[in-house]
Amino acid sequence: MRTTAAVLASRAERFTVEEVEIDEPRAGEVLVRLVASGVCHTDAVAQQGDLPFPVPGVLGHEGVGRIEALGDGVTGHAVGDTVLLGWPWCGQCRNCLAGQPRYCLQLAPLLIGGGRADGSTSLRRLDGTPLHSHFFGQSSFAQHAIVGPSSLVPFSTTAPTEAVGVLACGIATGAGAVLNTLSLGPGDSLVVFGAGAVGLAAVMAARLTPATAIVVVEPNAARRALASKHGATEVLDPAGVDVVPAIHEICGGTADAALDCTGIPAVIRQAIDSVGMLGTAVLIGAAPAGAEFSADHLSTLWGKRIVGTLGGESQSPRLVPALLALHDQGRFPFTDLIQYFPLAEINEAMEASRAGDVVKPVLQLSEPAHDTKGRH
Repeated sequence: MRTTAAVLASRAERFTVEEVEIDEPRAGEVLVRLVASGVCHTDAVAQQGDLPFPVPGVLGHEGVGRIEALGDGVTGHAVGDTVLLGWPWCGQCRNCLAGQPRYCLQLAPLLIGGGRADGSTSLRRLDGTPLHSHFFGQSSFAQHAIVGPSSLVPFSTTAPTEAVGVLACGIATGAGAVLNTLSLGPGDSLVVFGAGAVGLAAVMAARLTPATAIVVVEPNAARRALASKHGATEVLDPAGVDVVPAIHEICGGTADAALDCTGIPAVIRQAIDSVGMLGTAVLIGAAPAGAEFSADHLSTLWGKRIVGTLGGESQSPRLVPALLALHDQGRFPFTDLIQYFPLAEINEAMEASRAGDVVKPVLQLSEPAHDTKGRH
């Protein structure tokens, strides 16, 4: 069948929106008609070639939509269900079985292999030329996607259906880093480097903990204002201060935890240096391919932890409904960060995100689903 998709023909090029062919679902697959897809920094990293997804192909990994068709053998889902498209996972490796599908041992081929496990793709140009598909198991910069049923998350919320897809990656990554990777106790201090979508989601989540100091380091004035609005107790412009000493002064000593949401090696070092003994520096931001960072050996030896985290950890069927419930209670207002763009303006959405003009762009792909399992 035909659908419309934003195709990346070559790395570092602009997207072209065009009609393409998509497969009917095979056994064990689901066809979803997408309502919207968030634009994530990871999409930009892949567009530039720093994440080796093969081209030509279709990116996008924060999809939300309505199930249109089920392949043979699919159970637990029904045509018409409104679902978030989560990360794929094998369900059989030791990490999946331990309840950590974000660290599935098959993660790399599932996320950026460019197709199904057998090497086939679900997308083609109208002339029959294959297009790489299944980016993060979905390739949601399109009006339809072929996905595995295990990654689908049904949901119920008062939030607009088209907003929910952002919980598949970026927003959940920031919030989950605080709620799952860290254990902030009463009186603890947290420093967030970078107030993009991930960093601001981390700030919103930190406000739900008993931490009493939430410091944000961000060069963009508008984003510093957003950080203050959504829970930061202090904000710093890195251009105007010596960052690490300023953090130590605010926290009355070294911070208990720091999150780097930038992927910039020099900023990563600041995050590491801002925490002290038994402190934790969490790496979230996507750095360019081959990037390295340094740390002082002696101060790290004294009980400091440097850890990476993917996708907010946990499991989408657990984390996503929890974040939506918190939103519906007025405690996690992630929809405040969103600005919508039509699919035809995908290049403008990507540029607005890169320039810092928009915190969280979302592409509207079709009319929202109007069933009670999505928007109320």
